[in-house]
Amino acid sequence: MPQEYSPFTPGQPVPVEFFVGRSSEVQEIARMVELASTGRFSIGFLTGERGIGKSSLASFVRYFGEREHNVLGVHVFLGGVHELPEMARRAFDRLLKESIDRPWHQKVRSFLGNHVRQVGLFGITVEFAASSQDLQQAVHDFAPSIKRLAETIEENRKGVFLILDDINGLAQSEAFANWLKSLVDEIATSAQPCPFCLLLVGLEERRQTLVQHQPSLARVFRLVEITPWSDGETRQFFEKAFASIHVRMAPGALQTLTTYTGGFPAVAHEIGDAVLRVDTDGYIDARDALQGVVSAADVIGRKHLEPQVYRAIRSERYRAILRKVAREPFGPQFRRAEIMRRLPPAEKRVLDNFLNRMKRLGVVVPDAERGRGAYRFINRLHYLYFWMEAQRTQQSRV
Repeated sequence: MPQEYSPFTPGQPVPVEFFVGRSSEVQEIARMVELASTGRFSIGFLTGERGIGKSSLASFVRYFGEREHNVLGVHVFLGGVHELPEMARRAFDRLLKESIDRPWHQKVRSFLGNHVRQVGLFGITVEFAASSQDLQQAVHDFAPSIKRLAETIEENRKGVFLILDDINGLAQSEAFANWLKSLVDEIATSAQPCPFCLLLVGLEERRQTLVQHQPSLARVFRLVEITPWSDGETRQFFEKAFASIHVRMAPGALQTLTTYTGGFPAVAHEIGDAVLRVDTDGYIDARDALQGVVSAADVIGRKHLEPQVYRAIRSERYRAILRKVAREPFGPQFRRAEIMRRLPPAEKRVLDNFLNRMKRLGVVVPDAERGRGAYRFINRLHYLYFWMEAQRTQQSRV
């Protein structure tokens, strides 16, 4: 049944009203924000696999911090950013835009001085426009600028909560790692209070890269790691989302959606969106659920697998091996010997070539902790896609 509004937002942070679970992670970051509201600087790193809901959690905690601890929250997305001046520009631009219609907007405009420019057809929006030289200075003076911002808005807000999200490009930069260390040192050695919480959001590999560039950062970050949803949290998400548009679900259908989601919010949104598109009567039954999962499997593969990986698994022998690798009971970890026992002779002959190809493509890596011949999927979304395809293929043969 066509819906004017869908609660599912594939590829985007989940709306606050559909946020579920993550209570321990929310509490951990909320403690950091609370410290900032009392004048104490804190810095954290929110990490987890792709599709696990890092941006959604950051967005929710920003909302929670503003409501419970009366801080000014600014969520900055840095996709494609590799240089510090552009990071500073986006941060101050987001600060300006998010203060529109808030009581402290004029104070923010005053803080940013003559770098505020009216834009748009009728000049109804604003942007932070600064010269290259001024942006370089903004990077250098970031800590004192944040302190001055906090003082400017102290009658309205108790501190500043800045989220730097999608730092993949910046994390490769030694300059960014050194800037972070200098920022922490400058604030720590200052005799003045600093009501500022900085939260970085990225993959664990990005944190490791930063630590390689600047080893001192290993002891600086308060690490917050997101794990997959439990089955109960997944069911809660689907129940809340479908109930919001008055769509009912059969118990078996709910279990199917929960099983195929695998605890990944990104997958839940893809599946939910696909199921909503195949539904015709406002009641999700087992057939609707399975059709939606099948449809979502292809979407997930194309959106979340790098193009060269998707092309590589077009080989039917490779796909057959992948289906066996992804089939229970192995999970995201598997052993070469276990897979070899499941393969017919033709597939056994290409297993080692397959493993080498998947390693080069960044799909699997040797699992040193489990010993020789053990492997694991680098990204659980990759594994989940292959698992869904294996289940779909098995269903089609029944």
